[in-house]
Amino acid sequence: MIDHKDKNINKIAMPSAKKIIEEKNLDILDIAGTGFDGRVTKGDVLLYLNQIKGIKKPEVENLSNKNIKNERKGNGMDVLVPVLGESVVEATVSKWIKKQGDFVEVDEPIVELETDKVTLEVPAATSGILDNLAVSEGDTVEVGALLAMIVAGEKTDQNSKTSKTQEPKISEEPKNIPEKVEKTQTTTNSGFVEEFADKSLEERVPMSRLRQAIARRLKEAQNTAAMLTTYNEVDMSALMEMRKNYQDSFEKKNGVRLGYMSFFVKASIDALKQFPAVNAEIDSNDIVYKNYYNIGVAVGTSQGLVVPVLKNADKMSFGETELSISNFGKKAKDGSLGINDMAGGTFTISNGGVYGSLMSSPILNPPQSGILGMHKIQNRPVAIDNQIQIRPMMYLALSYDHRIIDGREAVSFLVRIKEIIEDPRRLVVGA
Repeated sequence: MIDHKDKNINKIAMPSAKKIIEEKNLDILDIAGTGFDGRVTKGDVLLYLNQIKGIKKPEVENLSNKNIKNERKGNGMDVLVPVLGESVVEATVSKWIKKQGDFVEVDEPIVELETDKVTLEVPAATSGILDNLAVSEGDTVEVGALLAMIVAGEKTDQNSKTSKTQEPKISEEPKNIPEKVEKTQTTTNSGFVEEFADKSLEERVPMSRLRQAIARRLKEAQNTAAMLTTYNEVDMSALMEMRKNYQDSFEKKNGVRLGYMSFFVKASIDALKQFPAVNAEIDSNDIVYKNYYNIGVAVGTSQGLVVPVLKNADKMSFGETELSISNFGKKAKDGSLGINDMAGGTFTISNGGVYGSLMSSPILNPPQSGILGMHKIQNRPVAIDNQIQIRPMMYLALSYDHRIIDGREAVSFLVRIKEIIEDPRRLVVGA
């Protein structure tokens, strides 16, 4: 980590945050840091600036970026965009759950916001009438921005019912089905001409906001990073034998099955400590080395890919790691993952093998600089001591940002993971 410290205080600002602080002539002591060890991030500064718009400095001395509180003004209370997680400074208003003039109870959901990672509902901090809707569905809002106001009012028959959009009436008359599909000629986006196109057999479905966000972030990763992928293969025999020998006792002690992912998490942390550039990120013209290990585990859902994060995974036991991964999988399926579950990752592991993938090139999860791809275990003939043997093999892929990670580091990183997986005892003895 590159520390940027003010000469008069011990508070630390990240490079991009420090730049804004200097440009705006701000006092870092007024800004609450949400980064590692209380470091002030760019998002913290933007949030602070958003909070003090139109407010005199003495009035904001006690404001906290960690917990944005909806401020009461007169007989009303502002509803603000909450903190969305580390490095997440904006969201999209996906849906107003309550409408102008509706009566809302305390903790009742008012509006639904979407970020690149998750969908969340903003609850009412007080009871009253929803008024002064400041944004519309589809608008992009920053952390701390005004969403609406809740004013004092009593519940009545008129405002107790949330207005609902009426469903369009379905015509009872059957559609005329053409006896013959006429020959048509259509030019597609790719430039090819399709003949005999029957448009009645096509289905056009709008992309969800989450899918749009995923598409945008993945494309940004390709456009921004100098992304390169290196490959290796690993003999899974030793790990499979160890798992077989200790599966029953492990499950009895920890209440969860022993999987392969916990070994790859531990192996990745070991390799990250040896090659810290893989655990770093680029911030403006600085390289930020992260001396903590928050490992993201990619999970596929019906709505898209999400990456919950194992915070301080280096301090977790194998049992804690497997249990956390299992809980993340359950929460991903029922859509209960929160912002905090997916914030702060420093390195990601993706397992395409669960879907049968034999080989792939994973795409970086910005602003991270490395992602490990696991794949299907397949019995293949390999040369062992100049003899052909059948072994359970897995292809590994490491995609990395070549701007800060050299090829030698990337290859050595992957070789280190291979060494540990092929001899898991190394994790115990530190060899």
